Amino acid sequence: RGELLKIADVVLRRNLLVITDEIYSELTFEGEHLSIASLPGMRERTIFLHGFSKAYAMTGFRIGYACGPAEIIEAMLKIHQYSMLCASIISQEAALEAIQHGEADTAEMRDQYRLRRNFIVNAFNAMGLTCHLPRGSFYAFPCIKTTGFSSKEFALKLLEEEKVACVPGGAFGPSGEGYLRCCFAAALDQIQIATDRMAKFVQRLRR
Repeated sequence: RGELLKIADVVLRRNLLVITDEIYSELTFEGEHLSIASLPGMRERTIFLHGFSKAYAMTGFRIGYACGPAEIIEAMLKIHQYSMLCASIISQEAALEAIQHGEADTAEMRDQYRLRRNFIVNAFNAMGLTCHLPRGSFYAFPCIKTTGFSSKEFALKLLEEEKVACVPGGAFGPSGEGYLRCCFAAALDQIQIATDRMAKFVQRLRR
C-alpha cells in the first residue's frame, strides 16, 4: 500500500494517468490484492487491465477487458473495433461463466499454487539458490549469482544438460540479471523432477 500511495501522489501532483495490468490479482497468496484504482482520487485516473488466462486458466480463449474513464475507453473502442472487431462469442460466454461461477475454482487453484510455490522455494533454498516466497502469481525468482554464471549461461546449460527450461532473469532488464524466472504452473511431481535435476546441476557447477 505504501508504494502505491507514493505512486498515486506523483500521479495526482503531475496530472497523470496510470495503466495497471492486474492479471494476477486473484492469485495473491498472503493478504489481499490492492488496486491503485481504489486509492483516493485514482479511480478516474486509472486504466485497469485484466483477463481470464491466469485466474481462470483460460489461456487459449484470448479474452480480457479494460476499465477506465469513459472518454478513454470510447477512444480505445474505436481502435479495437477496426483492428480485431471483438473476441469470439464462445470466449465471451466462457468469460461470463467464469466471472459468475468460477470463484470456488479459482480459490482451489490458488491453494494448489501455494503448495507448489512453497515446495519450489524450499527446494531452491535447499540447493543453495536463495529464493524469497513470491506473494502472488506462479513464478519463483531464485538467485544464481553464487554459481558465477550469467543468467543466460546458466539457463542454457541447464536446458542442454538437464532438459529443464527456465527464463534468464536478464531478459527482464539489468536488475533481473543473476536470477532465473521459474514457473510453477505445473504438476507437483513435474516440479519435483525439475528441482531434483537442478540440484544435481548446481552441485556439478560448484565442484
